[in-house]
Amino acid sequence: MTIGEAARALRSREISCLELTNRCLDEIAKLNGRLNAFITVTGDSARKRASELDDELARGVDRGPLHGIPIAHKDLVWTRGVRTTSGSKLFADFVPDRDAVVVEKLDRAGAVSLGKTGLHELAYGVTSENPHFGVIRNPRDLERSPGGSSGGSGAAVAADMALMATGTDTGGSIRIPATFCGVVGLKPTHGAVDKTRVHPLSQTLDHVGPLVRCVADARLTFEAMAETGRPRPGRVEPRHVRLGLPENYYFSGVDADVTVAVQQAARLAERTGASVTPVQVPDIEVLNAVGRVILSAEASALYEPQWDRREDFGHDVLALLDQGRLVPATDYINAQRLRRKLLGEFHALFRGIDVLFTPTAPITAPRIGQKQVLLNGEPYDTRLAATRFVRAINVLGFPALSIPCGASKEGLPIGMQMIGRPFEEDLLLGLGEAIEPLLPWKL
Repeated sequence: MTIGEAARALRSREISCLELTNRCLDEIAKLNGRLNAFITVTGDSARKRASELDDELARGVDRGPLHGIPIAHKDLVWTRGVRTTSGSKLFADFVPDRDAVVVEKLDRAGAVSLGKTGLHELAYGVTSENPHFGVIRNPRDLERSPGGSSGGSGAAVAADMALMATGTDTGGSIRIPATFCGVVGLKPTHGAVDKTRVHPLSQTLDHVGPLVRCVADARLTFEAMAETGRPRPGRVEPRHVRLGLPENYYFSGVDADVTVAVQQAARLAERTGASVTPVQVPDIEVLNAVGRVILSAEASALYEPQWDRREDFGHDVLALLDQGRLVPATDYINAQRLRRKLLGEFHALFRGIDVLFTPTAPITAPRIGQKQVLLNGEPYDTRLAATRFVRAINVLGFPALSIPCGASKEGLPIGMQMIGRPFEEDLLLGLGEAIEPLLPWKL
């Protein structure tokens, strides 16, 4: 069930907020033992909240489309009175005394929190194989990764355990779970959603956004989460949209099924009236390298105060933090300089297009524990392959929307990524809503 469908059912009295919440809690009870999507389930408080929201509707108080909608929060988003672990032993017993700003906003909009979803430790990875809280599994294939770091959020939405879940994205951590799990993920413009009291990984790369079942739900949740006072251009009809389809980088070293699905989606976009133009993108490899340097340095600086607790970090995260401590200040400064230069090149590219259209990832969900993937017969590190097409967009701070657009021969979902200019989420969402019904992937 989508948020839009649930909202209509609630207002027609076909279902109550409490019944809808209980449905999700029943799915969690049935599936979480296998999927491990939730670290903490807050069933009692969710039922109490849902009953209160039923009373409000009975009195004619309607908070809007999220009134009574059961959601979940990634377990690095602060929730007052509910432990927030960040998937780490460092914070295993941390119980915030305040909500994150994004939680406050969703609460005011009438959402019902079901609990906290699992993640890659400290959000620093793409597998969601957490050494402290266990491996999270993909509902599409239990032997496959849901992606990360927001793997629990992606799995929870794909499995109907929640109608929406918050995620964070530092190098693709909303969009990778979206494509691997076959759901929709929106990484908004940097700063469009307040990160206050969301545990950071990289101050200049972190983004907060929703994982949902369809593009219309992404619009509803983003509008509730977004900061007011930001520039919000009006909706643009798809027939006015200029799509850029890259001739370089984004379709090399890519699984054949992914190439076919995404290029077919671009042709389907033309049916909405959008025009498709081949483009040459700036140097994404350099931009990815810039992102890795910035993330390494900023994450290691963040965890410097915990360095005397090395035994409490998982091996993969500790190795990344150790690497970050070796990044010279000159490399960090030069990375920021290159960031500004390439940002200018991307703004120039977007003077000729409105949306850049790419695969979300060159691969479908890998097997749990798989260290390498083969692309055109060549071995690639799984982590680097998964982030190849998404990391650079965090460096730019541009908004990006991942939509499932097809399936591989094994039946695994394939995601397409639409990238827009800063604060033009409405354009991405409008185009996504127009294309989505034409796509072969259906939840």
